[in-house]
Amino acid sequence: MLFSRLDKIAVAMLLSVMPVIAQTNTVKFQSSPAQTALLELYTSEGCSSCPPAENWLNRLKSSPGLWTDFVPMAFHVDYWDRLGWSDPWAGTAFTDRQRSYTKLWRSHSLYTPAFVLNGKEWRDWSEHQEAPGSSIAKPGALTVNSSDSRRWQVSFDCTNTASANYEVHAALLGGNLNSDVKAGENRGRHLTHEFVVLSLVNARLSSANGIAKGEFILPASTNAAAGERALAVWITESGHLESLQATGGWLHQSASGH
Repeated sequence: MLFSRLDKIAVAMLLSVMPVIAQTNTVKFQSSPAQTALLELYTSEGCSSCPPAENWLNRLKSSPGLWTDFVPMAFHVDYWDRLGWSDPWAGTAFTDRQRSYTKLWRSHSLYTPAFVLNGKEWRDWSEHQEAPGSSIAKPGALTVNSSDSRRWQVSFDCTNTASANYEVHAALLGGNLNSDVKAGENRGRHLTHEFVVLSLVNARLSSANGIAKGEFILPASTNAAAGERALAVWITESGHLESLQATGGWLHQSASGH
């Protein structure tokens, strides 16, 4: 009888702890109402001009404004692979995204390294020690959360209620990724990458009473390379490239709020 009573107590204690455990597994990222800058770098391991730009981006990992004032991403393009080194992080979809920007800007120049800040070409990045901070614009707070880090719920409390058509975009990012380049313009160099886009998804949101809601699902990571993982999420008007609001954070940190 004594053992039976103890077993019941143990089961009761376990059940009382389970909801707490489930709650702590929830990951939540949230912006302020002020616009968080979305910073994109288009780069390639096959381009000898890219390592200085990547080193500049890598330093932002220790910036106090990371995830709150700005959200960084590095898109590796594939058009330099023809020089003899296939960038392991490159993707045709990332090249297509950069081409979409050049079309938007009515530019015929496709180059690396290329920085894009909130949808606009940003050429004077090397003159800055830090990424630009959040702007005076206040598009509204963006919140994303997940209990399994794959299916994410999205809520955008938009201040501009005139537009009801929004899309959410999400990028799984890899950090502390290393390559020993054996061919091409960077042959013999050891390169370290941060904020590398590993996958990219988007979904439409439904709007009601000034709040746009929806969800997105991150694909299972097909790249087994060791490294850190983070998430970048941003909102655009449907069919547009320019970010209205952004948020994100490290996926190995379960504490909510960024």
